[in-house]
Amino acid sequence: MKNLISYTIQSFIYLIVLMALFLQSCTTSGNVASAPKVDSQQLQMAKATKELGEAFMAEGNYTSALNEFLKAEKLIPTDPYLHNDLGLTYMAKKRFDLAETHFKKAIELNPEYIPAQNNLGSAYLKQQKWDIAIECFKAISDNLLYATPHYPLSNLGWAYLGKRDTNLAKEHFLMALEAEPNFINAIHGLATTYIETSELQAAFNLLTDAINKNDGKGAIVSILYADMARVYEANRQFDKAKESWQKVVDIAPSASGIAQEANERLKQL
Repeated sequence: MKNLISYTIQSFIYLIVLMALFLQSCTTSGNVASAPKVDSQQLQMAKATKELGEAFMAEGNYTSALNEFLKAEKLIPTDPYLHNDLGLTYMAKKRFDLAETHFKKAIELNPEYIPAQNNLGSAYLKQQKWDIAIECFKAISDNLLYATPHYPLSNLGWAYLGKRDTNLAKEHFLMALEAEPNFINAIHGLATTYIETSELQAAFNLLTDAINKNDGKGAIVSILYADMARVYEANRQFDKAKESWQKVVDIAPSASGIAQEANERLKQL
């Protein structure tokens, strides 16, 4: 089985996008920041275009999402939330350099926009800039006013996993789960770490419990089934692995990277 850090890239990106969309809806409450000399009709058009882009992004249709966001950017170039959306879309399209640029722009426009800071750290992760990502996530997790510390704690786990420090990775994933016991990103990260360190029974137990708690809650659960499929593959239980990969295909949007990965695995098994 190939290296899991690269093997789970589509799962990780897909999860970042879904979680960020949730945080975005909580943060913006449907508002957009208008650029100078934009009339109310143009502002409403930009808002509708942005929301359509977010709908495409939630479906895993990142090309259509990008098209809508670029149209909206012409009307509201100073909207930090739009730049965050653009960053997420470029993340999904594996243009991590462009994602980094837009997350930095979002933070420049709103220095208190912590979700964009977290996403910037994720862009550093995908470029394997481990140390600068760790600095970014530590700064967020040290912010006592941040209401969701499990996000940067879990991402710190991913950064340490990228550096092959599985002990610190486990420590931070567990810290994230202590703060939020059902946090899928941390469960996914801890399961990946267990698989990487050949602790397959621990991974199986963790994922079985998480799937039982979350089954039926939407596409995000496909991440857990993908991890379970990897556990079965590592145990050479290929029939069960195929069942889990098929679950991913059934649940995840067909255009998403994780669904494409699942289809590839089904062809190969």
